[in-house]
Formats: sequence, C-alpha cells, structure tokens
Amino acid sequence: MRMRTPTRSTIAACALVVMSACTTQAAGGSKGGPVIEDGQSFAMHPGESVTLADNSALRYLRVVNDSRCPPGVQCIWAGDAEVAFEWKPAGGGMTAFSLHTGKGAKQQVLGERTLVLVSLARGDAPEAQLRIEHAP
Repeated sequence: MRMRTPTRSTIAACALVVMSACTTQAAGGSKGGPVIEDGQSFAMHPGESVTLADNSALRYLRVVNDSRCPPGVQCIWAGDAEVAFEWKPAGGGMTAFSLHTGKGAKQQVLGERTLVLVSLARGDAPEAQLRIEHAP
C-alpha cells in the first residue's frame, strides 16, 4: 500500500520528535560545558568552556601568539605559544589571563585551584591539554 506524501511528512516529523526526546544532554555545570573535577586532566579547543568543581567557569579564548619551532625544523630557540583564557568564579567578576608553553607562566591560580597548561597542539585551533589541581 502506498502512503500519501502528507502521511509520510507526519511520520517523519513524529520520528524526529521521538528521537530528540531520547537524546541525552552532555553533563554540564550551571555555567555550561562539562564539569571538571579536581585532579582531572582535560582537553579544550578555542571557544570552549568548562565548569570547575567550585562552579566557576573557565573559557579557552584563543592562541595569542605562537612562535614555537615548527616540526621537522632545527631551531636555536624552541619558541613559545601564549594561550588566552577567561575565568569567572561563582558570583564573581571575570578574570583574563594567559598561559605559556615556553618561558612564562604555565599555571594560574584560580581561587582554591591551580590550572596547568600541560601541552598545546599545533594548527589554527589547537587543542590545549590542561590539568586542574586543588591548591593546598
């Protein structure tokens, strides 16, 4: 038996509603993004945000400068990349800061936690490998 087009459209619309109702949302904090627990290593890309265990928000803005020696090239100096972030404590104002891969700060105190830049990939929107530690 052949179905008429309006019936197919109705069935397709119902299927979409059912499928969207069955999807689950990724775990996220009240500020958006996944919740990162103390001691956890995690990756971020430019534009992404995460929520820390104290309900503060961390956002990876961009790579400000990257003078690192390219792969396969012998350089006198390894270079440095500067990565810009924003941190907003729960109930507080926004703080902008940068972390570095070479000379410069590789970590930043964020309230009772310390953010550490473990590594930075290469490319236009490089992934930053980070670790959050609870400060003693």
